[in-house]
Amino acid sequence: MSKKKFIAVICGPTASGKTALGVELAKRLDGEVISADSMQIYKGMDIASAKPSEGEKQGIPHYLMDFLPLNKAFSVADYVELAHKCIQEITDRGKLPIIVGGTGLYISSLINNITFDDTGSDPAFRADMREFAAQNGNEALRKKLEEVDPDAAARLHPNNVNRIIRALEVYRLSGTTMTIAQEKSREQESPYRSCIIMPDFPRELLYRRIDLRVDDMIKHGLVEEAREFFTHSDYVTSAQAIGCKELKPYLDGEKSLEECVEKLKQATRNYAKRQLTWFNKMPDLHKIPVDDETDGNKIYKIAENLVKRYSFFL
Repeated sequence: MSKKKFIAVICGPTASGKTALGVELAKRLDGEVISADSMQIYKGMDIASAKPSEGEKQGIPHYLMDFLPLNKAFSVADYVELAHKCIQEITDRGKLPIIVGGTGLYISSLINNITFDDTGSDPAFRADMREFAAQNGNEALRKKLEEVDPDAAARLHPNNVNRIIRALEVYRLSGTTMTIAQEKSREQESPYRSCIIMPDFPRELLYRRIDLRVDDMIKHGLVEEAREFFTHSDYVTSAQAIGCKELKPYLDGEKSLEECVEKLKQATRNYAKRQLTWFNKMPDLHKIPVDDETDGNKIYKIAENLVKRYSFFL
């Protein structure tokens, strides 16, 4: 039997029932939940991030949720470091760690034991590259990266200026491309055995669930939460949150609430599509087919049996 720690992972797109499934598994299998959501980490972003209420948690401990001020940056490296610690602590208590969330980069980096480069930074170089992009365009900046790291350049969209600059910075400071650094980071074996589960809805049904969720978020105060959010002039990573930025034109008096809500629904559907693309590429993913007729208890039982089986045989 492998000495690796066993973890369960509940992943999938927004509005797919991950939270309820994670809680139910924790109740059935004596587990505790570690969030893998890049926006639920922030305090004051409860509605936009669909953060579960105390009632929805049903007494199950949840970690890496609601602990960071809105103006603090948080990276995938930060997440992996904290998640490793949580898994160790939960395992030491004899409980099952259950990772629940929709941020694919967090989940993949955690279970694949990705390490992150400790190359320093060069603020002056970053400023020069931003100025270059401003004067010559983002595509010209990407071309610079293409000259030294064509693989990274091919993966990055021209508008992803921060990542392009970081890749150039890594090469400048270390003489090694980010692509090579990332390949080396995957050489370490994962410390985990994992059972990865995703509720799998037909696309049309998932989109209907998303639209209904957005309507419910508006009803329960999303506009007020967004208004409070934008009183913070120095928010960082949290500014990427879907659910706040789409409402800003309404708060600024530029568009109607109906227009902004429709834009929010479309942005959320697009995000769900990107999540599905990411998770469908994950090896050893177990999909549980779900539709309007599927009984919730049946889903829970299938997931429970999967976790039990893999905890013994992986």
